[in-house]
Amino acid sequence: MSASAADNCDLLVIGGGVNGSGIARDAAGRGLRVILCEQDDLAAHTSSASTKLIHGGLRYLEEFHFSLVRKALREREVLLAAAPHIMRPLHFVMPHDAHLRPAWMIRAGLFLYDHLASRAHLAASSAIDLRTHVAGGPLQAGYARGFVYSDGWVDDARLVVLNALDAQARGATILTRVRCQQLTPTAGGWRAVLRGRDGERQVQARAAVNTTGPWVSEFVARATPVRAAHEVRLVKGSHIVVPRLFDHRYAYIFQNEDRRIVFAIPYEHEFTLLGTTDVDYHRDPADVHIDAAEIDYLCALSNRYFRQQISARDVAWSYSGVRPLLKDESNDPMSVTRDYALELDRDPAPLLSVFGGKITTYRKLSEDAVTLLTEVLGVRSRPWTASAVLPGGDLPEGSFAVFLRACERAYPWLPPSVRRRYAHAYGTRIECVLGNASSLADLGEEVLPQLYERELEYLCREEFAVTAEDVLWRRSKLGLHLLKSDLSPLTRWLDAHGGAATAMPRSPGAV
Repeated sequence: MSASAADNCDLLVIGGGVNGSGIARDAAGRGLRVILCEQDDLAAHTSSASTKLIHGGLRYLEEFHFSLVRKALREREVLLAAAPHIMRPLHFVMPHDAHLRPAWMIRAGLFLYDHLASRAHLAASSAIDLRTHVAGGPLQAGYARGFVYSDGWVDDARLVVLNALDAQARGATILTRVRCQQLTPTAGGWRAVLRGRDGERQVQARAAVNTTGPWVSEFVARATPVRAAHEVRLVKGSHIVVPRLFDHRYAYIFQNEDRRIVFAIPYEHEFTLLGTTDVDYHRDPADVHIDAAEIDYLCALSNRYFRQQISARDVAWSYSGVRPLLKDESNDPMSVTRDYALELDRDPAPLLSVFGGKITTYRKLSEDAVTLLTEVLGVRSRPWTASAVLPGGDLPEGSFAVFLRACERAYPWLPPSVRRRYAHAYGTRIECVLGNASSLADLGEEVLPQLYERELEYLCREEFAVTAEDVLWRRSKLGLHLLKSDLSPLTRWLDAHGGAATAMPRSPGAV
């Protein structure tokens, strides 16, 4: 564990998902001394298991969650501007099935969706003729009418890493593979016992933030003398990835008889991502997997709409995550609110626990949390993240297309697929990855296809990567393209360079 972990701090953030990294970034940018500890890797659980969307949540309008949708739509615009390298607009096609929802209801919902918040980056919704529109080609015969609207796509795991990078650049200490064992009140706040691979250390913090996601209630009960007022409802969401079902740039949103919706999204060029499910979950959030019924559910809905039929044997990969939703009176997991609550306990010392939330509103949640904490700590500060870009997001003209052309001129020797992946993943930080390299040979050994030593060195040195899983599934999605490859060269490289080769990439069905 870093020696700096022994320092006193203003704020100890416990949990390295999107909310924890967002709060650490915001707080560090306001001048607070921040330590973030995460018991696994950044985004190791819920924050890397989303549907990869920055969206208002069109279906939440049916539950009358208008304020949540408005807040999320406003944040959608902020985030698209903050990280245009890892986020992009995505157009969704909804085939109309008259017996599920009448056309007037869909039009009314899309009108609200278009106008609940201003739009600077995304087009308005419209009706389309699926008999002539390119998105109609892959669909079953009989779908003649549809609607198209816009939302955003995001690399969720990289979003977490970029927030942690920015927090660190502003003075925060980021500790991964470090678990907070206990919070004990003291005269100056909390004494925290942190356990990492090299043993235990103690940290003195004026305040603490519990952003442990699915473990938020368990952490309060186990590690603190506080008793939380709010509860979370754990809901499992699973996704499957299958070989590409269509070759255009649109995504789909499909309705089902049970009122749920499922997305079909172009993924990693060669695949289609289908999800998500909503299943109440009562087991360990660290040990979550898709089950056969969920696979059958997603395949059946896909087959209802697409001409190309799929089954469980077509699933190349799957992943599941546990969403810690704010508990309410809803019986249906789909109807549970995706909003958040910030519970501040001042006695015996300031502890802020985060309940609920969704990836789209993480920045606003972080801003609200830090504003609340600065008031408690007597620190005068102003919110700043609404107009700040994330690391690598300062693209010329705010345009990824313009930036990619600049990369083509600067690095003509990079294979096009590698150059595009680097541009998306690192944005303007591509210079930090490539350094003074002027040829492919300068990148060192190609440890695995498209994975060179220079990038590995950067990921381990700068982006907190330790294991093969960190590299192949969270810092990148190369694992999806290497499912049948021998990965031992990577594990040997990590072992030789101080990494850990213990966590292998996930096989189909694993988290």
